Amino acid sequence: MTSTTPTPVSAVDRPQPSATRAGRGTRRRLRKDLLRSRIAAWSAVVVIGAFGLLPVYWLLATALSTPESTFQFPPKLVPTDLTLSNFTALAENDQLINYMVNSLVVASITAVLSVIVATYMGYSFSKFRYRGRRSLMHLVLASQMFPQALLLVTLYTVFSSFGMLNTYSALVLSFTTFTMPLCVWMLKGIFDTIPDALLEAASIDGASRWRTLHSIVAPLAAPGMIAAGLFAFVRGWNDFIFALTLAGKEKQTLPPGLVSTYIGEFQTAWPQLMAASLVVSVPVIVAFMFLQRYLVGGMTAGSVKS
Repeated sequence: MTSTTPTPVSAVDRPQPSATRAGRGTRRRLRKDLLRSRIAAWSAVVVIGAFGLLPVYWLLATALSTPESTFQFPPKLVPTDLTLSNFTALAENDQLINYMVNSLVVASITAVLSVIVATYMGYSFSKFRYRGRRSLMHLVLASQMFPQALLLVTLYTVFSSFGMLNTYSALVLSFTTFTMPLCVWMLKGIFDTIPDALLEAASIDGASRWRTLHSIVAPLAAPGMIAAGLFAFVRGWNDFIFALTLAGKEKQTLPPGLVSTYIGEFQTAWPQLMAASLVVSVPVIVAFMFLQRYLVGGMTAGSVKS
């Protein structure tokens, strides 16, 4: 009968107390550093979030306040005498409803027209090779370098000579002029990510270039087209100087309409103006909520070329 003798543990294999303590100390320091970094990150998020949401809160607080409490000094961060009269007054203002209808019409047509033109131009820049293509691309990009206010006088003269002042056409054409370059380059980057082999396969199957664009390329680029359309819609919805100059009282949109309605020479109706501003921002907020995933996908789709 044989007996096994246990192998003695050498001093090298034994855990050293000092090394164990050092490892525990390192883990504690790592946990503390990780906790500090999380606290710093969340603190930055809270500060930046408060900075971004403070104007929205002040807008809502002013809209729910009475005119007397609005001019109270020092102002109250939390209003006590709340009222909904500023919102109910908006429903009785027919002119304000007219401004909102004008904004919806102009912004929607601007978005649709910008996406249609930018789709064809972006696809042409991305998938076709012809003389003057690169120069035309740079010309479209260079058009963004001119201040928009600088072109206002020229556009006013052109529209006046054609009898287009105080019309939807003048506003839509001017807004589309400034939204189209960015939409073109955004969609071009997305079309660049679509493999040419896919287009060649469609051509072999007998599809024309027209059908390839509308049946194959356009569905793949739908997130980018939605993102471009949303950008154009917001641009047409928020414009002030062109809507004020090119359109009269009947065709004015919300930004100049709110100013002319609630801002006077000697007095400004701040509570009603804030209530109106809050109400007119709802369509844009709803659009962003429903199209957020398309917007993120469209903005990042052209960042990497396959």
